[in-house]
Amino acid sequence: MQTDLPETAVLPDAMPFDAFARACPSRETLEHVTGRWGSLTVGALREGSCRFNELRRKVDGVSEKMLSQTLQALERDGIVNREAQPTNPPRVDYELTPLGIEVADRLLALIHFLEGSMPQVLDSRASYDARRGGR
Repeated sequence: MQTDLPETAVLPDAMPFDAFARACPSRETLEHVTGRWGSLTVGALREGSCRFNELRRKVDGVSEKMLSQTLQALERDGIVNREAQPTNPPRVDYELTPLGIEVADRLLALIHFLEGSMPQVLDSRASYDARRGGR
């Protein structure tokens, strides 16, 4: 069996995954899906498949380069599927895999919770900033 793991690596099914452990490969995936662009990209794709520029418009503020890198990382992790259509001009669609849908549902629950908690967060920020002499 050919893997990209170094010869000294323990195969994933032989070890428990623990994101709090330094060497755990889940940390990289966690970073991909919880980073600003990763979580917003996954959340935006929960509505359905998108072409690159459509997705870029949905994730307001992301650069072309960052979106491209984010999509590549999410595709590598099995969260996003990239489908290139052999048309002229080429058409590329991105959609969530079944794993990606589950990740998106959990992320969107957190996103919606935070959106609903923003009055409390903004009050807390104002209190903090007043105690610290402004920001």
